[in-house]
Amino acid sequence: MAAYNPSLYEINTRVWLKQFGTEDQPVKLDDVPVDYWKELNSKGIDYVWLMGVWKTSQSTIDKYCFEEGLIKEYNEALPGWQRADVIGSPFAINVYEVNPLLGNISSLKKLKRELNKLDLKLILDFVPNHFSAHSSLLESHPSIFLTANEKLFGNDSQTFYKPFDDERVFAHGRDPYFPAWQDTVQVNYFQSDAQNYMTDILLELTELCDGVRCDMAMLQLNDVFLKTWENVSKEMHYTKSEKEFWNTSIEKVKNKRSDFIFMAEAYWDLEWRLQQLGFDYTYDKRLLDRLINNDVQQIKNHLKADEVYQEKSVRFLENHDEERAVRSLGNEKSKAAAVIISTIPGIRFFNDGQFEGKKIKLPVQLGRESVEEINPDIQTFYDLLLTITKGEIFKSGDWNLLDLLPAWEENETYKNILAWEWKYKNERRTVFVNYSNITSVCKGRIDIQKSNKDIIFDDLLNDESYVRTIDEIRENGLFIELKRYQSHIFSY
Repeated sequence: MAAYNPSLYEINTRVWLKQFGTEDQPVKLDDVPVDYWKELNSKGIDYVWLMGVWKTSQSTIDKYCFEEGLIKEYNEALPGWQRADVIGSPFAINVYEVNPLLGNISSLKKLKRELNKLDLKLILDFVPNHFSAHSSLLESHPSIFLTANEKLFGNDSQTFYKPFDDERVFAHGRDPYFPAWQDTVQVNYFQSDAQNYMTDILLELTELCDGVRCDMAMLQLNDVFLKTWENVSKEMHYTKSEKEFWNTSIEKVKNKRSDFIFMAEAYWDLEWRLQQLGFDYTYDKRLLDRLINNDVQQIKNHLKADEVYQEKSVRFLENHDEERAVRSLGNEKSKAAAVIISTIPGIRFFNDGQFEGKKIKLPVQLGRESVEEINPDIQTFYDLLLTITKGEIFKSGDWNLLDLLPAWEENETYKNILAWEWKYKNERRTVFVNYSNITSVCKGRIDIQKSNKDIIFDDLLNDESYVRTIDEIRENGLFIELKRYQSHIFSY
């Protein structure tokens, strides 16, 4: 398959920005030294996702951000935290205006211009499901939110609330499998007013960024929304929308700006469906689960999926919602997993701090993080891996899985090894990963067109070279032996 396979870097903006200034002299988005962006660009990063740039509601912090579960998370992530460190969820948006602590619209536009000059694209948040429970839109645009009545409120005061000193009842945002997010108010996708309002926001964002990461994008699907709010639908006489929000909104946005990127956070095996509705990319959480579980056969099966589906998949080991890779996988296994996600089709998604081996997952409500020492082993590894994979062959080449055979009869360890190759013009790269905790061997079938007697395989990852005869490879396959969680990336 041949498609462009970009790399994306997520930044927790409100926390990250502090490193460039002091308490006495805080900096804004457009004050970040251009050398920082050049460094990311030099690592092969194509998209920068600034998570959490929008204005939130200060009043929700005291009311919603100190419940027992969150306090436990704060204690684990930031021992000795202070009340001032809690700044609220960036996904409980007041309005789509730049958080004044980070700058203003001019700051954001200037930053976008700087990034675009370096061939970096700017990705920002779009949170379609909800706004802050105290959003000013509740007064200016109340019709876009899901309303309820006294009966529903009386039966479930965790899901429904009264933001004003009157009888009006609104729903908190939620998904059908978890309790409501109480710091949010639910957008009403039963109503065309709400759908039009959210589409207008997207149209405005085309002027400020190059794409959006859409939070919990499957919740707006008509059948999912009806399932989530079936009790409200029956009580308030709402009916399911005839058109899918994503289909109509993405079409309108693409008509205005065809290169605008839509990336969906998606689960529940709804990724393909969202791609069919117009999403350029969808999260691949299932691959992460299989990497964590060491399920090599399922990983192989996963990589046999439809070509277009794979090209539109977002491959990641960590993000703001997931545990840090070094914590969930360990050093050696996380490196093997990084080789995998960095050398298969789709978006290669990295999280700020991942390249340094950070272990602490920071709750999004916190505005300060613990100081962690750099893990030199992880940092050196990523420096090398990113240097290898930023090459055009990994961005625009043709990719395909390789068939593996036992190295000898009755040796089953070949099943532990994953292998694929990339072709681009006259270049070739072949990747072998032993994704197990034992030494494993295999023979790989490689299509060698060269007619010379010998061929040299340069292992870019381990700085080794191997000479093999053409006849040996054609007759028996390329013999591979790898220790636990070790990898080869061959150039030949």
